[in-house]
Amino acid sequence: MRAILPLLPIPALVAGCREGQSALTPHSVQAAEIAQLSWVLFVGGSLILVVVIAATWVAIRGPAAIRQRLATQRMVVAGGIIFPAIVLTALLFFNIALMQSSARAPADKPGTVPIAVAGEQWWWRVNYNGSAGSPVATANEIKIPIGRDVLFTLSSADVIHSFWVPSLGGKVDMIPGRQTRLRVHATRPGVFRGPCAEYCGGPHALMALPVTAMPADEFDAWLGREQADAVQPSTGAEHQGHALFLASGCGACHTVRGTPANGTVGPDLTHLGSRRSIGADTLPLNRENLIRFVAEGQTVKPGNKMPEFRIFNDAQRDALAAYLLSLR
Repeated sequence: MRAILPLLPIPALVAGCREGQSALTPHSVQAAEIAQLSWVLFVGGSLILVVVIAATWVAIRGPAAIRQRLATQRMVVAGGIIFPAIVLTALLFFNIALMQSSARAPADKPGTVPIAVAGEQWWWRVNYNGSAGSPVATANEIKIPIGRDVLFTLSSADVIHSFWVPSLGGKVDMIPGRQTRLRVHATRPGVFRGPCAEYCGGPHALMALPVTAMPADEFDAWLGREQADAVQPSTGAEHQGHALFLASGCGACHTVRGTPANGTVGPDLTHLGSRRSIGADTLPLNRENLIRFVAEGQTVKPGNKMPEFRIFNDAQRDALAAYLLSLR
């Protein structure tokens, strides 16, 4: 443990403190419902706690007549059975009334944006429907429009993962062989971070997912750009990096649309250069971190399934980084 902890990217672990990662700061209709229910529970539980403490004090230090009354069978039944039953029943019906609008929304509601998310060890595969139903593949980051329903279809390729972006909605498990769903209607712009909320082995703690909510017109423009093939290399370093990428077998695991690279084992890299981070929000995306992840990935994210490419010299690493960062 002492040898590993200093190597972990601690800023990534506390990024949720800087970005939206709280169920009590809702930025969607569904998260607002959860926050409202949470506050009812907090306030109600606090009031009940005060009553219990007061009753306990009276039972110990109060007048004898009151203490005898508290010790009767009628009071035990009323306080220990009837009162909890009434409170829990009221909470049940309040919860049903609060969340029925989201629960009843049809899957084919007009204007709904479908997004398929698959949890894998230890990253997120993301697919959109583009124009004319053509798929748009990306990874480890999600963008959604404000003011439209988004229907996430969730699955897992290996073990149980869990999709949870606290500021946008509740936790939903991703179970191998099954599909689960989550509807979100974002109301404010921002970047909201979510962790994998079910232990999935290895670098589970370094499997996060930033979700960016943006105006609908900006989302449509972004999705249109995502459908395009990767840009072609334009500089000498980018051409060298492109050739190195293909010659080193990177295309056996990764897809870069518009090139011979068509692997599906790892994340789609077609527009890698436009993303915020690498390694499922482990490190901010920049030249230094990209080189470090390629050459020392097991140090950055211990246990991830990408082999380290220590065979490259400094010039080759610079060229490869130049090419990958040009993929916008």
